Amino acid sequence: MKTTAAVLRSADPSDDRYSGLRVEEVELLPPGRGEVLVQVAFAGICHSDLSVVNGTRIRPLPLVLGHEASGVVAEIGDDVDDFQVGDHVVFSFVPPCGRCEWCVVGRPALCAPGNRANSEGTLLTGSRRFVDADGATLSHHNGVSAFARHLVASRASLIRIEKTISLRDAALFGCAVVTGVGAVLNSAGVTAGTGITIFGLGGIGLSAIAGARAAGAHPIIAVDRIARKLDLAVELGATHVVNAESDDPVAAVRALSRGGTPAVIESVGSERVLAQAYAATAVGGTTVTVGLPHPERQLSIPAISLVAEERVIRGSYMGSAVPRRDVPRYLELYSAGQLPVDRLVSDVIPLESIADGMRALASGDAIRQLISM
Repeated sequence: MKTTAAVLRSADPSDDRYSGLRVEEVELLPPGRGEVLVQVAFAGICHSDLSVVNGTRIRPLPLVLGHEASGVVAEIGDDVDDFQVGDHVVFSFVPPCGRCEWCVVGRPALCAPGNRANSEGTLLTGSRRFVDADGATLSHHNGVSAFARHLVASRASLIRIEKTISLRDAALFGCAVVTGVGAVLNSAGVTAGTGITIFGLGGIGLSAIAGARAAGAHPIIAVDRIARKLDLAVELGATHVVNAESDDPVAAVRALSRGGTPAVIESVGSERVLAQAYAATAVGGTTVTVGLPHPERQLSIPAISLVAEERVIRGSYMGSAVPRRDVPRYLELYSAGQLPVDRLVSDVIPLESIADGMRALASGDAIRQLISM
């Protein structure tokens, strides 16, 4: 079938017009064994997408971009018995195989076959289902390729949701919410009364604020350079805010929390901000990083503090989540009004405006833009 997709043909950090990202008509091959065809409803523009566009994260090109989305099942392939046509779904951007050592111990974000498929630009099945007008096969992005009106994905990439849930808001749960809330609950292990600081208030950081409030954390300190993001953090549950443009964030956090909070989350993707987050973490505390800095960047910290202060630095990929377990739980919190993540949506744009959306994200003007298909 024919569909429309945003195809990334070249990645250049100096190209602020994003000329390598083009909306094209492509051919979508039917789903194979273990695969599902989905009509996409909404797709979120995430910094991880921008990182591929500017070359920070290397993926095989050309590829159909996008990894956070919601949609409706339109067709199922052979050996798919857990989904039906008409099901509403969101996506997991690491397709878990369910059999490798990481999957069987409950850490599917580290799934070896799933991450290998993502790196190679294939579905978990090893196939590629997009073909351009010249007959060239296109790679998939994280097994999803959400910036398309239709897509084919492995059944392992899909999470069924209730049809009563807004597909617009549900799209956020594929990355921003599962990563931010998961970093709070799964990676940092925050419980009622735990103090927490979040550095960086994009979609993931603000989701972490909402997740911390739902967990009963206190205090909840939000750090960013943009005033309106700090204002939104207060609406979502932050008890204190620090403007890193005008204040020393480490000194401010330590003053507000009597020496640092037991949990600190960094969601910027900067080794400099990660060092600040570590310095703002209390003795005996845990610093969680969800940002994706350039692979060549190095973190420098006082090595002795790891032992002498029993400190922990932990990475959190996909919120250390089990998506088919956690996404429904987080959606229940959303339905109960405990995760008002609909407030994260700063704009809804058409697919044809994808380059404008990337520019808005790169400038810091946008929090979470959704593409309406």
